[in-house]
Amino acid sequence: MKPAVVLLSGGLDSATVLAIAREQGFTCYCLSVDYGQRHSAELLAADRVARHLGASAHRVLHMDLSQFGGSALTDTSIALPVAGVQPGIPVTYVPARNTIMLSLALAWAEVLGARDIFVGVNAVDYSGYPDCRPEFIRAFETLANLATKAGVEGHALTVHAPLIDLSKARIIAEGQRLGVDYGLTVSCYQADESGRACGVCDSCRLRSEGFAAAGVTDPTHYLASN
Repeated sequence: MKPAVVLLSGGLDSATVLAIAREQGFTCYCLSVDYGQRHSAELLAADRVARHLGASAHRVLHMDLSQFGGSALTDTSIALPVAGVQPGIPVTYVPARNTIMLSLALAWAEVLGARDIFVGVNAVDYSGYPDCRPEFIRAFETLANLATKAGVEGHALTVHAPLIDLSKARIIAEGQRLGVDYGLTVSCYQADESGRACGVCDSCRLRSEGFAAAGVTDPTHYLASN
């Protein structure tokens, strides 16, 4: 079985990607990043998901992007949007987050001798983030093969984004087929310490709408008021 590094946030999408990578025969090394996000309950969810789906290893790296701020996910002085998904890039965009996370995954992949990195970005039912687009994934893969010893020596690295063009409903259907327990995941931008979701942030809305469209019971644990 070939090794692969899987970026695992603890949310719905990354859990599905881990299941896909395992089905494709990869030995999965999961990487989560504690970047100072206010919804840190997702890191506990990532541990649950990694165990549930049989990851070979799961590591959490600490890199506090809240020192920079600039996002409602890392700066508590910026209010989270709760009025519904709006056009444009929202304040929940974290500057350079996916570039940083993929770079960390790339470093571990080189050490492991892995030629494959999996990431759960999506360009359909998402919040308009520029680093979730196919163009970004292609550009990063090019960078990875230019900037690494492995790439220069002819061991090509591939960045897999299997959810890139799927709706949230199709992602959930695929996860159902693969046996993902979505009740273990946390997607909410302001989940409490127990992982209970607010039900009104952009991420909660996209997740809830996805379950409804897929015709699947939503297993999300919501705050009592929701």
